[in-house]
Amino acid sequence: MRILVVEDEVKAADYLRKGLGESGYMVEVAHNGIDGQFLAQESEFDLVILDVMLPGIDGWQLLQIIRRKSQVPVLFLTARDAVEDRVKGLELGADDYLVKPFSYAELLARVRTLLRRGPPREVEQFQVADLQLDVLRRRVTRGAERIVLTNKEFALLQLLISRSGEVLSRAQIASQVWQMNFDSDTNVVDVAIRRLRAKVDDPFSPKLIHTVRGMGYTLEVPE
Repeated sequence: MRILVVEDEVKAADYLRKGLGESGYMVEVAHNGIDGQFLAQESEFDLVILDVMLPGIDGWQLLQIIRRKSQVPVLFLTARDAVEDRVKGLELGADDYLVKPFSYAELLARVRTLLRRGPPREVEQFQVADLQLDVLRRRVTRGAERIVLTNKEFALLQLLISRSGEVLSRAQIASQVWQMNFDSDTNVVDVAIRRLRAKVDDPFSPKLIHTVRGMGYTLEVPE
């Protein structure tokens, strides 16, 4: 899931990018309101984390711009702790308001709550054969065995299992997991698939990840 962080304090923005990234989210950062407006209007996000005091366009103004076209969940994360500021933020259309300094555990809990509310609600659990993926708990199991994946491996498996039975091209996979245009000279997708197979397929039967020659990859129960 994609989160836009609009935060002018570089250290705070880096902290959020690192923490949310380690929690499995894809994070983009803008350091001022104008860049935040551009990203919010040009890309689709599942959640926006927004500071109030921003250069260019402040957080109040940016929220109003976002709300003209989008109901994406917005969490204000700001040092402005006055009651009137909280009320203003919520009345302008924010979904939550958290005051700095904050506990990362509380922030993460609020992020997850907002993402569960967001329309349309994301499927939280997937299962194909005995392979299970729990999105919110970041847990993968096959049979009774827990499988530990890196963030990219988890994102790759989530993509494959969420579209089980579809053949996904390398370009589709590269775009959705790495947000990159696929370069035929790179084997990043093939290498990642090989590593994923080693964890979720090689020790088990039946094999679920299949190569479709000349087309891409699919995850399904073999006929």
